[in-house]
Amino acid sequence: MNFKIYTSLFAFVLAICLFACNPTKVEKKPNIIFILADDLGYGDIAAFNENSKIKTPHLDQLASEGMRFTDAHTSSSVCTPTRYGILTGRYNWRSTLKSGVLWGRSKALIEKERTTVGKVLQSAGYHTAFLGKWHLGWNWNMDSLGTIDFSKKVEHSPNDLGFDYAYGHVASLDIPPYVYVENGISTAIPTDSTINQGKYSWWRKGLTAPDFDHEDVTPNFFR
Repeated sequence: MNFKIYTSLFAFVLAICLFACNPTKVEKKPNIIFILADDLGYGDIAAFNENSKIKTPHLDQLASEGMRFTDAHTSSSVCTPTRYGILTGRYNWRSTLKSGVLWGRSKALIEKERTTVGKVLQSAGYHTAFLGKWHLGWNWNMDSLGTIDFSKKVEHSPNDLGFDYAYGHVASLDIPPYVYVENGISTAIPTDSTINQGKYSWWRKGLTAPDFDHEDVTPNFFR
């Protein structure tokens, strides 16, 4: 046999053996959980402050097993612009909102055609979900008098901006209407209006759904 042919065949067989013995591993994509907490100070988490008066064992575990960032900056420290920047990757002042935050009846701030983290993850094969306070506006279905029709689907919701599943409320816990919306549908129709002016809790007067308990909102999201 020609030496060159023999060498080529040997190399080919060796390559096959190496491939068979070392099959290409399919890389498993990591789960990604982004937690955004309002009014949480840097020193409130024990992992960053051993003298913290608040016990945060699960957050401490995340810090010890993951990566910690200790030099962070923001161009706006309030709700709506922070969320806009996180989801779009843009400076918050590039949106139409130049100051403050949105309200319960505000229109959707992020354009449907805008690239979001959710859309990027969907294109990479992820199943995406949003839980909690949206505070980026969505388009309630309203009648000619400007009254919200809670029986009709919300338009331009998180589901249109990169989230396969969405469950939450429109703005802060002190901004009505106090209604849970799941995939664009209100989970209950508001039948009454509530207000609270307690010493340690407070919210503005507004329509409240029967399944919306202000003091149970955070535990409900965890459940």
